[in-house]
Amino acid sequence: MMVDYREEKTALAAALRLAERFGFSEGVCNHFSLQVSDDTFLLSPHGIHWSMIRPQDILSLSANATQDSDAELTAFCIHGAIHRQHDRARCVLHTHMPNTTALTCLKDPLLRYISQNSLRFYDDVAYDDAYNGLAETMDEGDRIAATLGDKGVLFLGNHGVIVTGSTVADAFDRLYYLERAAELQILAMSTGKPLSEIPDSVARNTRAEFDAGGAYAEAHFNALLALLEQHSPGWSC
Repeated sequence: MMVDYREEKTALAAALRLAERFGFSEGVCNHFSLQVSDDTFLLSPHGIHWSMIRPQDILSLSANATQDSDAELTAFCIHGAIHRQHDRARCVLHTHMPNTTALTCLKDPLLRYISQNSLRFYDDVAYDDAYNGLAETMDEGDRIAATLGDKGVLFLGNHGVIVTGSTVADAFDRLYYLERAAELQILAMSTGKPLSEIPDSVARNTRAEFDAGGAYAEAHFNALLALLEQHSPGWSC
């Protein structure tokens, strides 16, 4: 029996629309995915503006395939590799959102623990400084996935960011707050004054408090779904 994954496709399509609303999208590029079974993951389509994505547009792909003509090549190489290598990364969001991407373009791209929002990501960001052009090979996808390691976020040098989560709501909540943390950091850096970094012990404990509050991500995403329905009634039909 063929499973249509309607609920999961709706959640992923909603995340794409919301990302566009918040300015996280870029043209018709970037890509979101969701692992729905051991051998299947959902992937955003190429060529459709994120503000117009519907559940039926979301692709359903084999997680074990080496290529798929329906998927944009870089999306398939990156997301397929991450889903194969990291069971915990059920949802994978890749964007070039401006503030976070700006940090990846610095010689020192580290996310600094200077704001409450940044503490959500304490000791959970990996950094890839080996920009090799477009990720259009399985080898490059595998390399990127390996660089993620045991972290939930990967800064891609001179490129963008990958954020992972256990659910669409979890990943989107993290994407949202990562961009806010990066925005605050850039604003603080723009003053030219020293940054006031939070001590590791406080940062570690606060990260644990955030990790224990998974219901907040669901509440955030549900509130955004209501907003989406208010502004675009029937969008998911």
